[in-house]
Amino acid sequence: MQEHDHAHGGGTSARALAVVFGITAALLVVEVIGAVLTGSLALLVDAAHVLTDVLGLGLALIASRLAVRSATSRRTYGWARAEVLGAAAQAAVLLGVGVFVVIEAIRRFAEPTDVPGPALLAFGALGLAGNVASLLVLQRAGGKDLNSRAALLEVLNDALGSVGVLAAGLVIALTGWTRADGIAALIVGALIVPRTLLLLRDTLEVLLESVPRGLDLEEVRSHLLEQEHVLAVHDLHATRVSSSLPVLSAHVVVEPACFRNGSAPAVLDALQHCVADHFAVSLTHSTFQLEPPAHTEHEAGTHA
Repeated sequence: MQEHDHAHGGGTSARALAVVFGITAALLVVEVIGAVLTGSLALLVDAAHVLTDVLGLGLALIASRLAVRSATSRRTYGWARAEVLGAAAQAAVLLGVGVFVVIEAIRRFAEPTDVPGPALLAFGALGLAGNVASLLVLQRAGGKDLNSRAALLEVLNDALGSVGVLAAGLVIALTGWTRADGIAALIVGALIVPRTLLLLRDTLEVLLESVPRGLDLEEVRSHLLEQEHVLAVHDLHATRVSSSLPVLSAHVVVEPACFRNGSAPAVLDALQHCVADHFAVSLTHSTFQLEPPAHTEHEAGTHA
């Protein structure tokens, strides 16, 4: 048995997350002050959302630092799964906030309050400027893992919230219709939930060790069986340790002569190159156990 070993890295740089965390924390203070001064539900909802984002980005920052720690004899994959746990926690918090926002917006819509449109416009503009700055920082960092996606999703949702606050402020300033504040809050809440469910689905797939999306194990098995000297493949498993680290393992039955004539290493190389290069999901971290046909009789249990 031989393992095709590779380093396990992180996603978005910790420095980028730290910058975004600072910007978002500053926006939280501004929006809380604005909500108190204007009495706006949309601004209050956005401030509550930004509060969860501050917590979520804090988790993302911690997870990004843990994810790049080296593997040890106790944690053989290092802390690669930390980014998935961080993203799952963020998604769960965001989902709770989204549901709360929708319920509170409906309740407040029935009881509108006076909200100063010009002040709402000013605070919405400040919020949007901060969100755009954060988005630029994250896009420049270029992270593709779940932790990065979670951070980007939170900032994008914040930007949508700021746009909603701006729209509500504009309507109130021009028409005096204060229910626009409640409608804006409702729209922000409705935008949070579906996006968060998608992120939660992706993190749960990793935590439940599902086969990576886009990978067909039967196709993998068929391709492995096409390799020279391979007779059978069983105990075939594929999952992801983190969003950027798919792994595969299998027991491969090969011709007995491979263990006598020294061709087993060449077979192993062919198998590893096969799964690393042939499929849409690049399985560069693979482990194969080569067996003679008679070995199956000694195994406690064989799986497909």
